[in-house]
Amino acid sequence: MDIPKLQIGTITAEVPIVQGGMGVKVSLSSLAAAVANEGGIGTIASVGLGDIRTTREDYDGVSSEAIAEEIRKAQSATRGPIAVNVMSVLSNAETLIRTCVREGIKMIVVGAGLPLKLPAMVEDTRVNLVPIVSSGRAATLILRTWEKRYGRTAQAVILEGPLAGGHLGFSENELAHAEDFSLERLLPELLEALKPFEDAFGVKIPVIAAGGIYTGHDIARMLSLGASGVQMATRFVCTRECGVSDAFKQAYLDASEDDIVIIKSPVGIPGRAVRNRFLERLDRGEPIPINCPYKCLSTCKIYDSRYCIAHALLNAYDGDMENGLVFAGQNVSRVHEILTVKELMSRLLDELRAA
Repeated sequence: MDIPKLQIGTITAEVPIVQGGMGVKVSLSSLAAAVANEGGIGTIASVGLGDIRTTREDYDGVSSEAIAEEIRKAQSATRGPIAVNVMSVLSNAETLIRTCVREGIKMIVVGAGLPLKLPAMVEDTRVNLVPIVSSGRAATLILRTWEKRYGRTAQAVILEGPLAGGHLGFSENELAHAEDFSLERLLPELLEALKPFEDAFGVKIPVIAAGGIYTGHDIARMLSLGASGVQMATRFVCTRECGVSDAFKQAYLDASEDDIVIIKSPVGIPGRAVRNRFLERLDRGEPIPINCPYKCLSTCKIYDSRYCIAHALLNAYDGDMENGLVFAGQNVSRVHEILTVKELMSRLLDELRAA
């Protein structure tokens, strides 16, 4: 088959693959630039950048300069499309978004909540706005609000299913019946929900399917169902360009299906992670001291939390598995080797052509 390009507003990707944003410090400029150089869209995750352990006095300033530095590094390493992922529940989300625009980013992806005010933060209409949703209903609410308040719509929508890694847009009960919320069921619903907005603005709003996409055959299936592209995250962790610790990557390589668990995040929503010594400590009820000099997540239940999720994710990035939380998608047990991004993308595209 001819591999279709992915058009998102003013951005054209040669291949319909978006590398998903992964925090804390999992998807930085090195990974994003490598993906963009292979024809996909590389994504930098904005959460937890800079030295978050020492930003007591100027958390906003340090975080803002850190994302600006990552953007500059990526832009110097590729001419391909780079996006930045911003969690809407970040207390400094607006500062980060405005910094991204100032640094010339042309695609901003926002998830972990409903980004109802996003267009007000991005006045430059050349910047492509891409919300992450888990249902057609959520997309309708977001786009109806954008249309009424700002006269704008999304340039694409990412549909994240229940098999994704990290924080999830589904309840624990829904995750227990994930088959009822498969991408195959959600995608037609979302495509139908987007039609009124495509008609109103005279544009195509491409859907990017995410969550559980692992092979080129999976990509082909999503394209055949009406998606314009896919987002993949877990597969990119075990690449040489991903800057996480060797211990983090080894946790992926060693994971079995039984090691994949749903946790209760301090953020207030479920998350998918790899069982390790840190989670076993939590299961045993061991006290894990929390020292939060800033509230980086507006929904974080600090006083009810058993640990600081930002520090736990940073510890995993550094390789401290005794104190580190490792997020991963449901298919992480299928990862058995470390590749370069070029090798991985080539393999995916060969599978897609053969699908």
